[in-house]
Amino acid sequence: MTAAASGQATGLGPAEILHLLWQGRLTVIPLGLLSVVALAILIQQLLRLRGIDRRSRELTRKVIDAIVKHDLVTARSLCEATKTPLSGIFIEGLRWRNIALEDLNAVLTTARSEAVTELKRGLWILGTIGSLAPFIGLFGTVWGILRSFHDMAIQGSGGFAVVASGISEALAATAAGLLVAIIALAFFNWLQVRNGAIAGVFSRSCERLVQALLYVESATPAFEDEKPAEVRHGRPLPA
Repeated sequence: MTAAASGQATGLGPAEILHLLWQGRLTVIPLGLLSVVALAILIQQLLRLRGIDRRSRELTRKVIDAIVKHDLVTARSLCEATKTPLSGIFIEGLRWRNIALEDLNAVLTTARSEAVTELKRGLWILGTIGSLAPFIGLFGTVWGILRSFHDMAIQGSGGFAVVASGISEALAATAAGLLVAIIALAFFNWLQVRNGAIAGVFSRSCERLVQALLYVESATPAFEDEKPAEVRHGRPLPA
């Protein structure tokens, strides 16, 4: 075996890989575009979720401290000054006073559900790309095999040389589809777990807010006299 043949047997070089991808361009190009979309969504999600759990815990601690000190003005100011979805949930909860515990929990649950849904906005596209990519690759595989049989029919004979181009296209499409699917689904599942953990932080923070409000109302009856009239009758303050 010559040195050149030995070098060729060791693996594919960049030029050969690009050639195979170009042969399967019918599916490789759409998969490349989907990869760009998936990357954009991934970056968006990472920026959106970065440090959100830490900021939410800090906001909860500060707001609870202010409520225990009967300082609702400071509590609202902290929520308005903090850039985190939990601040909007707290503001919605602090607008309501003297309502049943079940009603307050319902208000917080609705606000929390809206915040979590907003955090997941666009995530479904990443999951869809991960699910569709193997089928796009499979389409390229079938198309490559069809080309192989078509070439055999035109040549009137078989052999590896006749079907090599079609088979290469089929394998390139399969590999590209699987690669995109593996990466997209891996990040999709990780982001789902990450969003679930953040939703748990929101839930525990809302529970602490309710407990603090109940503590203040039960421990300091005089505090009721300091509330505005529109708050004392179970109606929300203006947003």
